[in-house]
Amino acid sequence: MPGGPALRSGEIVPVAGKWIGAPERKGSVEREQQDFTDFYQRCQGDCLRTVLAGVADRALAEDLVAEAFARAWASWPKVSRHPAPAAWVVRTALNTRVSWWRRRRREVALTGHDRVQPADEGSGVDATLLAALRRLPPRQREVIMLRVWLDLDTETVAGTLGISARTVAVHLSRATATLRAQFVSVAS
Repeated sequence: MPGGPALRSGEIVPVAGKWIGAPERKGSVEREQQDFTDFYQRCQGDCLRTVLAGVADRALAEDLVAEAFARAWASWPKVSRHPAPAAWVVRTALNTRVSWWRRRRREVALTGHDRVQPADEGSGVDATLLAALRRLPPRQREVIMLRVWLDLDTETVAGTLGISARTVAVHLSRATATLRAQFVSVAS
């Protein structure tokens, strides 16, 4: 560069908004892409099943999970350091659903939202269990999905939902008691 500082070997210098001499950045981007790809392949199915249990519509669940994974990729340096990135994706998907519902709640009729829908053959979850889960209050359903289905510890669930570990235990206890009562009465 005429009139500018001389570029030394290995030195990184900004020039017109671009970084010159930064070959090591390419390696870190490739590493981030590979880490995210591995995470996606490992967790996508569990996240989809978890969100599907909460929203009762496979197409919507797939859209929500895809959106959540896109957001995870956009914030991957932060999400990769999260104690439970899969829980972050599930929570983001469910929050996206809530945001969508809030924007459209005056436009959409909510009739029949508790109806039992046939379970997808690929979901591997009993339709009766899904219907029972959908009848739980939202917070109990979230605790069950994160604690039982994603097999997260109580502290991680508490951190993900922004509640105390004791509150997680209370919601889990109430949810399991409700589910147990529903299934015992059906079995009798």
